[in-house]
Amino acid sequence: MARVDVTVDVTVRGAGIFGLSIAFACARRGARVRVIDPGGVGAGSSGGLVGALAPHVPEAWNGKKQFQLESLLMAEGWWAEVGAVSGLATGYLRSGRLQPLMDARAVEVARGREVTAAALWGDAAVWRVEDAPAGWGPVSATGLVVRDTLTARLSPRIGLAALAGAVVALGGEVVRDGTEAGAVVDATGVAGLAALSGSVGRAVGGGVKGQAAALRFDAAGWPQVFADALHIVPHVNGTVAIGSTSESAWQDLGTDAALEALIAQAVAAVPMLEGAAVVERWAGVRPRARSRAPMLGPWPGRPGWFVANGGFKIGFGMAPKVAEVMADLVLERRDGVPDGFRVEASL
Repeated sequence: MARVDVTVDVTVRGAGIFGLSIAFACARRGARVRVIDPGGVGAGSSGGLVGALAPHVPEAWNGKKQFQLESLLMAEGWWAEVGAVSGLATGYLRSGRLQPLMDARAVEVARGREVTAAALWGDAAVWRVEDAPAGWGPVSATGLVVRDTLTARLSPRIGLAALAGAVVALGGEVVRDGTEAGAVVDATGVAGLAALSGSVGRAVGGGVKGQAAALRFDAAGWPQVFADALHIVPHVNGTVAIGSTSESAWQDLGTDAALEALIAQAVAAVPMLEGAAVVERWAGVRPRARSRAPMLGPWPGRPGWFVANGGFKIGFGMAPKVAEVMADLVLERRDGVPDGFRVEASL
C-alpha cells in the first residue's frame, strides 16, 4: 500500500518559472508545498538568459493580451514580495523598452498605437514615439524610436533562486526527488507536453529550440531594446542578454552559427556593444502549446492533477497572474482560467 504523505497539500512537478511561481502563490496562502525537479531549479528552458517581460502591441485586443497586461502590472509588487520573503535579490526592474522605427510606415503605425495604448493601458504605462537617444539605444533609420514604460526585465536564474528561497522560507520544500501528495501540478515543460499528449492520445504541443547569449557589458539601469524581433536586455549582474532564435527543427541542442548571427545582429542594432565579450552561450527547448497560449487547468482524466505549461516566450511575464489563477483553482476550486488558456484549447 502506497504511503500517504499528509504533510503536503500541493506537489508541484517542475522547478521552472511556472512551477515555482505556483508553489510560491500556494505557500503564501498557507498551503504545504513540495516542488520536485530531478534537474534542480531552472534546469529546463526557464534557466536561460533573456528574461524580457514585454507586452504585446496595444491593438487587436483579446483575452490573452489582457491577461498579460494584468500580469505585467502586478509583477513589480509580486516580485518585491518574493524578494522580501526570500531575502534574496530577484533581478526585477521595470526598465522600459526602446524599439527603432525604420521607415515612414513604421512611424505611422507606432503613432496609431500611441492612441490605442492610452485607451488600453490607461495611466499605468505609456507607448510613445520619440527621438532616438544618443549612446545606449538602437540604430534607427528614421531617427525615431518607440519607448514603452510597461516592459520589465528579470534575470531568470536570479529570479528562480529567489522564488525557490521564498517557497522554502514559507515552509515548503524544493527537492530533486520526493513523493507526490495532495493536489499535483505538472509544470514540466516539454516533457509535460509529451506526457499529456500521450495521455489524451493527440499532440497538444511540443518544443521549440532557442539560442541566446550573454555579453559582458554593464547597462543595468538602462532600457531594453527590441529590434527586428531580437531582445537585447541589460541585467543587474553586469551582462546584456541577447536572444533568441526560434527553431522548430534542429540537429542537436548545442549553439551554432545561428547564435553567432544573432550576436552580430545585436551589435549592429546597438553599436555600444561592439567589442563586448561573450560570457555565455545558451541553448534550450521551450514548451509551446498547440494553442500558442499558456495551458492551464485540470489534467483530463486524471483527478487531482493540474497542468501549467506552454509559457513559450512569455512565461516570466505571465508568471504572477498564472500563479494566482492556478492557486485559486488548486486550493479553492475557483476557476478563473481564460477560455483560450484552457487545456481543451490545445486538444
